[in-house]
Order: sequence, then C-alpha cells, then structure tokens
Amino acid sequence: MLGVTDDMRIAREEIFGPILPIFPYRDIDDAINYVNARPRPLALYYFGNDDPDQRKVLDRTTSGNVTIMHVAQDDLPFGGVGASGMGKYHGIEGFRTLSHPKGILVQGRWNATRLLYAPFGKRAEALLDFFLR
Repeated sequence: MLGVTDDMRIAREEIFGPILPIFPYRDIDDAINYVNARPRPLALYYFGNDDPDQRKVLDRTTSGNVTIMHVAQDDLPFGGVGASGMGKYHGIEGFRTLSHPKGILVQGRWNATRLLYAPFGKRAEALLDFFLR
C-alpha cells in the first residue's frame, strides 16, 4: 500500500496477511529512526545490497528476525520481542521455548555428602585433618 500514514490502522497494528505498507525515506538513518520510534516489530525486512546500511539496520534496531522468508526456515528461530511475539519457536529454540524441563536428582544410597552434614563426628574430623595437612 502506498500513501500510508501513521494514523492509519494498517500502520499501527501488526499485519498477518498479504499486505505491505510502504513508507518512503530519504536515507537509512531516517528508516532506522522510524522503526525505533515505534514498538518493536515482530520482523524487520531489509531489502538492499548495501552492506554498510545493512549493518546499521542490524546494529541500531531491535526486532524479531531480520530477513526475507525467515518463517519458512525450519531451523531458524522465529518470534518477536517485547509486546510483539511470545519468544522463539522453530528448530531447537522452539523446543526449548515450548518445553518445560524438570530437573530430578535422586541421591544414591551411598552418598559422600552425608559426611558434611551436622553433627560432625570423628569421621568428618579425620577427613578434614587428612585434607588440611
């Protein structure tokens, strides 16, 4: 969509459809300032071949992924930051985000750490004497 202004709904809400609002800019700094003046986007698409400008965009903005068609890459984490998105999913990052691991430690019957529990007896004193010589 051409001629989009900041007061239009399409400029204020995330778009989950085949619509792309176009915002013109004079130089890359204007584009970066525009992005940074708004809530962090779910994704930021960089269309260009200028490596210094690309580096500026990557270094000076915060967003979800920055690419073209990142959602189609199974092993690339996908998700937003802040109010945009719930984290990362796809690949191993998705497994970590959507899993709730539970650590379980079972002490064996013969456990040397019991020697460190109070009250300390002659065995603990002998062990300390041995190590502190």
